[in-house]
Amino acid sequence: MTTPWGELALTRFPEDPRDRLRAWDASDAYLLRHLAAQDVPLTGTVVIVGDRWGALATALAGHAPTQITDSFLAQEATRANLARAGVQPGQVRLLTTQDPPPERIDVLLVRVPKSLALLEDQLLRSAPALHADSVVVGTGMVKEIHTSTLQLFERIVGPTRTSLAEQKARLIFSTPEPARSRPANPWPYRYALPDGIGPASGHTVVNHAGVFCADRLDVGTRFFLGHLPESRGTQRVVDLGCGNGVVGTAVALANPQAEVLFVDESFQAVASAEATYKANGVPGHAEFRVGDGLAGVAPGSVDVVLNNPPFHSHQATTDATAWRMFSGARRVLRPGGELWVVGNRHLGYHVKLRRLFGNSQVVAADRKFVVLKAVRRG
Repeated sequence: MTTPWGELALTRFPEDPRDRLRAWDASDAYLLRHLAAQDVPLTGTVVIVGDRWGALATALAGHAPTQITDSFLAQEATRANLARAGVQPGQVRLLTTQDPPPERIDVLLVRVPKSLALLEDQLLRSAPALHADSVVVGTGMVKEIHTSTLQLFERIVGPTRTSLAEQKARLIFSTPEPARSRPANPWPYRYALPDGIGPASGHTVVNHAGVFCADRLDVGTRFFLGHLPESRGTQRVVDLGCGNGVVGTAVALANPQAEVLFVDESFQAVASAEATYKANGVPGHAEFRVGDGLAGVAPGSVDVVLNNPPFHSHQATTDATAWRMFSGARRVLRPGGELWVVGNRHLGYHVKLRRLFGNSQVVAADRKFVVLKAVRRG
């Protein structure tokens, strides 16, 4: 990546030489060009929100910025990219969306996320630290910036305008008005589950901003909840890519003896899963882990893995995440252990499962979704 501060060699995490997706896009480059061309004073506290793979933090490392991200993978990519660029550890402060933002922000740079709710939450959390002289610049691809995006900046930060588009990217400029009245932060959001979905029926869900389908139960999960495997005794069950944790919580409600591990790469998701589990007073044992899939879970230590894999990486459609989740599940399952997957029928997950496990069984299906089971034979 060519920047006003030099050439950067950037990779995503985990690094895969077969991956053709870049660790930066035109919106990152546009923002960096603007900062240099307008001689924006990068003094004081510089905060970068939503830096997807660390391109912005690495380019601006000389100004000791603070990065705030919801993604464990993005944070690990940032660490690797900073090290590759020769940046000393600690020069860039790495925070998560669950950490308090700095008390004073002089420059706020926002990579517009896919989730409008996450943008709302982060702007509401950052706005009290802004002052009249703070510089606020957002960036994103044209297809990611909508009227609702601009309205959020306007409502929470202050008067907002946009730049002309360059290479299908656009910038957002907001002028902070510290004295303006702001709405209360609606996140996290709680709601009661509907009836007729098994052990979780009528129970509470807690969602932090940015979690998939944060204000309602998505149809794929609802279908999955109606066809979960029966759990007995002291099984170790993993809710892989747990989101708000409703699937793992349903298992724990049905079998309090089960040991449930909730795993997601989103800090917001794992916080939601823990809040959901605790809100329902489940008496069993649970562990909540932010990480790269099943990395760190011992081989042959799990009885059941439950998974609703994502098929997008930001705006890109990819099956790489699903493939890594399935491969990780096979590694951690005991002989006879089972991977249960729900997904859209057209994604063809049965093909991948047969390649990895040598078997795949349809447990349930409707016009849109399918629940599949694969068993580790040895």
